[in-house]
Amino acid sequence: MSNELNITPNTKVSLNFSITLETGEVVDTNFDRAPVSFVMGDGSLLPGFEACLLGLKPGDEAAFTISPEDGFGEPQEANFQDIPRHTFSNDAELAIGMVFSFADAAGGELPGVVDAFDEDTVRVNFNHPLAGRTLRFEVKIDRVEPAELH
Repeated sequence: MSNELNITPNTKVSLNFSITLETGEVVDTNFDRAPVSFVMGDGSLLPGFEACLLGLKPGDEAAFTISPEDGFGEPQEANFQDIPRHTFSNDAELAIGMVFSFADAAGGELPGVVDAFDEDTVRVNFNHPLAGRTLRFEVKIDRVEPAELH
């Protein structure tokens, strides 16, 4: 009997991964470090990424194209907000693409990217930075174990 499990919803997976943009720009990778471990379905990975892993086993290497719908979604118009220019400090040099941190309703921090601005208003994009992007997801499976159910 082989002890090699395939990845299923109730498994703990250790893997190396990289996420790159279509341009080849690396968003995140751990191929230069030890594998990371997580339990399928624990929220560590978006469902679209998890779905790619099902059925893989230790030693497998694979690459997937993740569409925006399966990744970080499409940018939503509702996530663009116009904020009065005077709420930014007077000496803040604004530039398109700058990231600012804003307080959200729960008191946490929410990053927003300057999309456009004029003397009165700053249009801020609160969409995830990878929204609307097609991503390349590469994995090398290190270990697959039964998840410990608590």
